Amino acid sequence: MTEDLTMDHLVPAGIALAAGLLGAFLLRMLLRWLGRHAERTRWGGDDVIVDALRTVVPWAAVAGGVAGAAAALPLTRTVQHNVNQVLTVLLIFVVTVSAARVIAGLVRTVTTSRSGVAGSATIFVNITRVLVLAIGFLVVLQTLGISIAPMLTALGVGGLAVALALQDTLANLFAGIHILASKTVQPGDYIRLSSGEEGYVEDINWRQTTVRALSNNLVVIPNGQLAKTNMTNFMRPEQQLTILVQAGVAYDSDLEHVERITIEVVAEVMTEITGAVPEHEPAVRFHTFGDSRIGFTVILGVGEFSDQYRIKHEFIKRLHKRYREEGIRIPAPARTVALQQGTVVIPQQRAGEDTVPSA
Repeated sequence: MTEDLTMDHLVPAGIALAAGLLGAFLLRMLLRWLGRHAERTRWGGDDVIVDALRTVVPWAAVAGGVAGAAAALPLTRTVQHNVNQVLTVLLIFVVTVSAARVIAGLVRTVTTSRSGVAGSATIFVNITRVLVLAIGFLVVLQTLGISIAPMLTALGVGGLAVALALQDTLANLFAGIHILASKTVQPGDYIRLSSGEEGYVEDINWRQTTVRALSNNLVVIPNGQLAKTNMTNFMRPEQQLTILVQAGVAYDSDLEHVERITIEVVAEVMTEITGAVPEHEPAVRFHTFGDSRIGFTVILGVGEFSDQYRIKHEFIKRLHKRYREEGIRIPAPARTVALQQGTVVIPQQRAGEDTVPSA
């Protein structure tokens, strides 16, 4: 101390400290009120910002009050400098953590809004959070008078060694960044790999992509493998798709009548079944003179990949019922077998079950 501590020092210091605490309390109440209003908006980013400010602003007010109190007290230059450094480091730490929370929350909000699903691409969130925290740590070191140049040099040399030791991990990391940046796959997409795995993409993180199969099991695929394999994305360029159902009728059928009845069933399914596309134009295309039937393809529109199973189920049931009511025959495949005593027609059976009666 450069001089004795008196009431002339304590009163301004107490007022500064009390003002800082009161300011922190009032600011917290204000931010709580803003948070309630932010919850009513559609955009989720304002919730993230207000939540982060609710942490950093009161602490900044407290730090300002403590700094004012320290300035009012007769402290030596060394003590005053140490107090200011501690308060500065504390403030930088709070600001860094809050900034990491805000930026990571905004990145999560953006990725969620663009993919249209609840999940998020955690690879971008994690990378953003680590970068902000690393910058804050370097700022703290610089504030304390510690040179960061040797540390950056050591990190560069060590980073090369780590990169050589973690080639596969880094390959998966950059493959995940490339996948998300190119927008070939996003959380919520339904994909099928050439190796047979398929399902909804749940998340893409720094190492792997998690896919939820229709059986509700999770399939974990390394990002490097996902980037190399052939893949079909059933959600892009648009979510709606068409499916083909193969059918056939007897040769003595009236094809105009068959086409009209089939189109009526298609229109009925498109308007009544959940997941179908009501504006889909019914289409029937005859294409084959088969051994025992005339084959044709029915084209159905579905809103999303997994809807096709329910729509096929309902369409086949209703078409079969309607054909029976209209007298349209769907013949079973038959095979003609020549025997010594004559010719016998045997209904086509599954492979490995065909039998020929003895003469």
